[in-house]
Amino acid sequence: MSLAESLKDTVAAGVESVEKTATKAISDPKQAQLADFTVDYTKDRGIATYYGVLQSDTETALKAGVRGPTLIEDAHAREKITHFDHERIPERVVHARGTGAHGYFKLHTPIPEVTYAKILNDTTLSTPTFVRFSTVQGFRGSADTVRDVRGFATRFYTREGNWDIVANNNPVFFIQESIKFPDVVHAVKPDQKKEIPQAQSAHDNFWDFIGRTPESMHHIMWHMSDRNIPRSYRMMQGFGVHSFIGVNAKGQRSFVKFHWKPKLGIHSLVWDEALKISGQDPDFHRRDLYDAIEAGSYPEYELGVQVVPEEKEHDFDFDLLDSTKIIPEELVPVRYIGSMFLNKVPDDFFAETEQVAFCTQHMVPGIEHSNDPLLHLRSFSYQDTQLSRLGGPNWNLIPINRPICPAFNTQRDGFMQMQINKGPNYWPNRFGTPHPVPGKDGGQVLSPQPLPGGVKERVRGPKFSDHYSQATLFWNSMSDVEKLHIVGAFSFELGRCDDKGVVELMLDQINMVDNKLACLVAENLHLQPPKEVHPNHGKATKFLSQISSENSNNAFTGVGRRLAMFVHDGFDFGLASGAKAAFAGMGVIVNVIGPRKGKVNSSTTGAFLESHFTFETCRSTLFDGVFFVGGRGPEYDKLKRQGRWLHAAREAFMHYKTIGASGSAVDWLSKYALPGEIDHLVSNLKSEGVVAEQGVVLAGSQVLEAPMVIKALSDESSKHRHWARDVSAIAA
Repeated sequence: MSLAESLKDTVAAGVESVEKTATKAISDPKQAQLADFTVDYTKDRGIATYYGVLQSDTETALKAGVRGPTLIEDAHAREKITHFDHERIPERVVHARGTGAHGYFKLHTPIPEVTYAKILNDTTLSTPTFVRFSTVQGFRGSADTVRDVRGFATRFYTREGNWDIVANNNPVFFIQESIKFPDVVHAVKPDQKKEIPQAQSAHDNFWDFIGRTPESMHHIMWHMSDRNIPRSYRMMQGFGVHSFIGVNAKGQRSFVKFHWKPKLGIHSLVWDEALKISGQDPDFHRRDLYDAIEAGSYPEYELGVQVVPEEKEHDFDFDLLDSTKIIPEELVPVRYIGSMFLNKVPDDFFAETEQVAFCTQHMVPGIEHSNDPLLHLRSFSYQDTQLSRLGGPNWNLIPINRPICPAFNTQRDGFMQMQINKGPNYWPNRFGTPHPVPGKDGGQVLSPQPLPGGVKERVRGPKFSDHYSQATLFWNSMSDVEKLHIVGAFSFELGRCDDKGVVELMLDQINMVDNKLACLVAENLHLQPPKEVHPNHGKATKFLSQISSENSNNAFTGVGRRLAMFVHDGFDFGLASGAKAAFAGMGVIVNVIGPRKGKVNSSTTGAFLESHFTFETCRSTLFDGVFFVGGRGPEYDKLKRQGRWLHAAREAFMHYKTIGASGSAVDWLSKYALPGEIDHLVSNLKSEGVVAEQGVVLAGSQVLEAPMVIKALSDESSKHRHWARDVSAIAA
């Protein structure tokens, strides 16, 4: 190596070292740790073998002669192919389809009376987090918008070790006992013979199992609701499902349920929309998450707790250990104590999102297991599955799984051991290390837990036998629109079943929840409506509806929404550019849709906008609202024959979304896209004014500036959907 080359390498190494140090200085502790394992391939690098030898050619294998056979002695070719052959690892049995993001958690309200866990008591801490959202049923390549439970697994990298809340978007589970977990998963997965259907519960096996498992009915009501076709991971609640135990400094124990509440509110797709998006953009939810983070619109969630002192465990008509039950918030309000922000997309999907290994037994001092029978074997299962999925007992050494605090123990060897461990591998030893740590110094000391008397037997608590009361509570708490959607979901799912006996079995179970619901489903399936056998108790809660304004868990805001702005050559630049800039400042993600990707010229000479999508490469289903900007010129004269514009307007109208039109696009919307639907609104529109009704916003031909249009569109978009709109005459 020449002196110049040597100096160049030395300087490059020094720059890289400084960059890494700077990264550590400005990042959270987890990001600093990950930086030590990160290789930046965006810099000038030479290709080398895994053993470090630079290669002059990586595109042509070594051959015996110009047209001769490839030689096995080509170590680089063999290494490259061999690694490729072994790149895939077993996907998760459930929650295989997922996506993740880094973030941080900040406590604002300590709860020392509940737990002595530092993360829930020290408001000065900013704790790194990693969240993985997922679907349960489908394989890694399945679509995002299927009807399914969503995983909401959160890891807190605390100073006392990793704490995982392995949550779902439903607060209850299918089953009460984890011994039945293999059965429910086998039932919902594709048929063993034909490997269909993929990522769907609409088949005989699933409903056969549910019809014979009454404890599932509460969860099934959530599953058939709009909750399981969420609009976005950013607009989805999370629930820890189980009752955990919080222990305070005095040793007093409480039952604790954990809740995540999204700042943007709890909102869903409509079923027709979910079906279409599965084909139009199977990555819809992960793309939505990434786009929001990269746009600086960071998803935010509040962490809440429901707390029941141990001495009040039996004060309810349900069992706190039953994971098919909620604690209604009228009985025990949720106390919100901190916020989590997701602010970084992973650099390497496989290394981070795919290899992260959540475990329900990952708890820090002050948080413990309860006697929930679903939680116990679930804790065993999560630990156990990593052994096969990640290749052995050293999965905890993978960077994304490492805690940010030091971790010393006497575990050694095993596949893929990545540490060089000096010193003793047993305890006690003459070196006195690594040694147990007393509780006063931070060691985990599990609290004394009273054990129920009795004999060893396979049995459930007496309150576990009520399978229908809370399912009925959920139904009663829904709005009329949501009830209509539940009826439609049951009708679709059972309508896809081939075995009439399975359908009749399920109708009997639905009838135990509510007779009117069962009759409506039976009518849709052209079956005999059942007679009432189990009267509805009439109780409801205001905290479950996604539509009701009385639900304080929900929020309606335009922030974080996606708006499609349709423009054609000759569009009105002042209005469009002003609206685009203003919406961006409000946290609304605006995508320009044009006849081509790139520059779209306006009616103002030299002024243009860059389009993100073409008319052909996007659909209204991918947005929360659509805005058709008016203009002048030959392209606008031909709009009545622009099929994609017509389809986008009709489809958005049918899906109850916000629709805006300005200038010449108003006449087009009224006459060609939605004939007869908005005539009364157009008749009230003045050339210099803006009118809005049921999510349709129209701006007159003399409205050349954006403020009035922005306010109207923002107000209407914040409502999410406009359910009072009559869409019976629209087909799209």
